[in-house]
Amino acid sequence: MKIDRRQVLAGLSAALVAPRAARAATVTDSAGRAVPVPGKVTRVFPAGPPAAIFLYTLAPDLLLGWPRVPNGPELEFLLPDVRRQPEVGRLTGRGNTANLEVVLTLKPELIIDAGTISDTYVSLANRVQEQTGISYALLDGRFDKIPESYRTLGQLIGRPGDGEAFAAYAEETMRTVQGRVASVPEARRPRVYYARGPRGLETGLAGSINVETVEFLGARNVAAAQGGGLANVSIEQVLVWDPEIIITLDQGFAASVRRDPAWASVEAVRAGRVYLSPRLPFGWVDFPPSVNRLVGLWWLGKVLYPALFPEDLREKTRDFYARFYHVTLSDEQIGRLLAGQG
Repeated sequence: MKIDRRQVLAGLSAALVAPRAARAATVTDSAGRAVPVPGKVTRVFPAGPPAAIFLYTLAPDLLLGWPRVPNGPELEFLLPDVRRQPEVGRLTGRGNTANLEVVLTLKPELIIDAGTISDTYVSLANRVQEQTGISYALLDGRFDKIPESYRTLGQLIGRPGDGEAFAAYAEETMRTVQGRVASVPEARRPRVYYARGPRGLETGLAGSINVETVEFLGARNVAAAQGGGLANVSIEQVLVWDPEIIITLDQGFAASVRRDPAWASVEAVRAGRVYLSPRLPFGWVDFPPSVNRLVGLWWLGKVLYPALFPEDLREKTRDFYARFYHVTLSDEQIGRLLAGQG
């Protein structure tokens, strides 16, 4: 058989170029940055807790460590292998404890961060990527951007189908719950105070990522008149606001507020409408504000508009934990979660 030299040379050239083309492929992250897609992803470094949850839900086998190792009660609701992953610190946010030397020793092919997109985080991502050669992607942590961030992460780790499945679930959940509350007149939407901390005097202001799901469901955040972010407020201010419903993730506050004379005249306390959010392995309303808030939509829906959400919350919980946390819950575990004990 005669060999065509030109065809052989063309084939060799294609073989040499193809790997470079694959390595040069990029994905546009939430900041509009072109992030190189690693040829093979086996280890991913999460820059902070919200990113760790994104990654754990989509690809737990790629999580090389936790920014903060889950504690005893949290471990019950996570995969056994992932429970044993080390604490690697965090690159971003308050209390960042990791540095580039730590990151390099862990040998990740990809770094991801999820949260606020700002010049500060873009600058950090660019600097780390340039100094280490490790792809660094920013995912928008806003609640309504969860589907988009799942799709981006799926492309980055070479699992676009899985990313799409999680994105579709999130979109359907959001569409369903918003569709139900859309017809509720403004005047009939409950006035809600979100209480953080043991005294209940830290709250999320208008547009805060910490109260996104409360506002997503159309409730009237009594602290909305002030700027964004978290703030400490006085009991006198809460008395003026006089919320109809109080949501909290602090067990101590939930237990004490009903017998605290300073809170006795607040409508939510008088009516017994103080609700302790489930919080394991991650909070259903906040703490950290990541994809864990999706299951919280159903819980909040029942709290805010009980007549509009007739579903069995136990089954919604069982399904979410199987899909997102990869664990099968017992009836006893679900009972503890919904009672605020887990």
